[in-house]
Amino acid sequence: MRRYLVATVGCGTLIAGCAIAGAVILGRLVAGVITDPATRSLDHWRAELAILAGLWLFRALILFLQGRLGQRGASAVIADLSGQVLRTVTALPPGVRDAQRDDAATVITSGLDGLRPYFTAYLPALFLAAILTPATVVVIAFNDFQSALIVLVALPLIPVFMVLIGLATAERSAAALAAMTTLQGRLLDLIAGIPTLRALGRADGPAQRIATLSAAHRRSAMATLRIAFLSALVLELIATLGVALVAVSIGLRLVYGEMSLAAGLTVLLLAPDVFWPLRRVGVEFHAAQNGKAASDKAFALIEQNPAPLDGIGTVDAAGAEIVLDALSIAGRDGMSPHRLSGRILPGSVTVLTGANGAGKTTTLLSIAGLVSPTHGRITVDGVDVDDLNRPAWWRQLAWLAQRPVIIPGTVAENLALFGVLTDAQAACDAAGFTEVLTGLPAGADTVLGRGGVGLSLGQRQRLGLARVLGSRAPVLLLDEPTSHLDEATEATVLQAIRDRAAAGSTVVVVAHRDSVVQIADHVIAVEAEQHAHV
Repeated sequence: MRRYLVATVGCGTLIAGCAIAGAVILGRLVAGVITDPATRSLDHWRAELAILAGLWLFRALILFLQGRLGQRGASAVIADLSGQVLRTVTALPPGVRDAQRDDAATVITSGLDGLRPYFTAYLPALFLAAILTPATVVVIAFNDFQSALIVLVALPLIPVFMVLIGLATAERSAAALAAMTTLQGRLLDLIAGIPTLRALGRADGPAQRIATLSAAHRRSAMATLRIAFLSALVLELIATLGVALVAVSIGLRLVYGEMSLAAGLTVLLLAPDVFWPLRRVGVEFHAAQNGKAASDKAFALIEQNPAPLDGIGTVDAAGAEIVLDALSIAGRDGMSPHRLSGRILPGSVTVLTGANGAGKTTTLLSIAGLVSPTHGRITVDGVDVDDLNRPAWWRQLAWLAQRPVIIPGTVAENLALFGVLTDAQAACDAAGFTEVLTGLPAGADTVLGRGGVGLSLGQRQRLGLARVLGSRAPVLLLDEPTSHLDEATEATVLQAIRDRAAAGSTVVVVAHRDSVVQIADHVIAVEAEQHAHV
């Protein structure tokens, strides 16, 4: 924003110069017309009128340029902050990222848009107040010192009231952002669960909760608006009284002949410009507070300092041994896994077993470099995973989560989401996805909705399996790959997994089913930390 702020300051300086020069010229022109009848002709004031029109036109152009620069600067800052928040949050460990999801979604989708009034209105008004108000006071003092003293007495009242009102508004803005975050999080959860709620006949259940949250946000927003309207009234009243005091003083002294008409009109025209920038700062302050609160939240998200992904280590995963060395990862209920050790050999199927919550999925995430160990370490061919260049490491992995990632788009696009398949037909056959394709209205060109809407859970599982089994990656990380499959399809998939291992791939499978454990070459039992209960 630095160059936009410099340009804004320059524009504010030119606007202040035009305002002061225009007031001085207009005051002398009107005073001349009134006091000297011989000058009441257009030709006599042609030069002054031309200068005055030029100043007004130039001021209008500068205001337009200032607004345009403010819009560009605001768009650049909002885009940059949104990108930083996205990069930071998506780089967090999955458990931490899920906890930050609602805050990040609110900040990115709507919160940071509140910065636009901050850059387009509040900052220009602030710079204009810093330039125009002191300059105008100096010009007033040069024309009439007594009016400058009146202005200097009334002027400090505006900042005092602005500070008092601003303290209350900041709290209201933070409360409004918190209410919006909660409301948006509930709405996102509700939208994601609508198919399940409809299937259970409970689609109308959350309506009362959403209505309550909406009413809370409405009350918070209206409270902020009430403060904004009242503060605007207070600032306008103080400014009006300040100008009125100057006008009364000038009027009395003009009656008694203690000052010239030209000086009086000039001061009277300049008096509103002393208070106007400060009034604009007060008015725009409220509009900018929502964006300020959102930017504070954005910086809080950015400053979480996720684990860096720019390690310099590289390794060829093909034929490499993966070693778990006393691996412990902190979870909500202690270490899970706790002091896990084992060897994952290439060309074999290694199955991770254990109770729910023992840390099997977390172990896969740690192998992938998405979660850093609390204690212990994981090495690939002797290189610590935390020291690897993550993008280079990820290109050698094929990952199947418990719920495969499916994006809005065609089936073909989802099959090639992580790279073009070596043999798409063979991969679909191995995953049992071929029969799914034949049953779709447009085959591989069938469009899927968000999260895989258009496919059942089992069909989504087969799509994810086809994507993994058809990849060229030498390391396969599979999290319960057959959980939603029937026995016949499961047998086909397990054979395909065995074939990949026989071809030299390193296969790591999280499993509960005995049928999956039976194909294992190695079984590693995963256990969580045991707590003593009194």
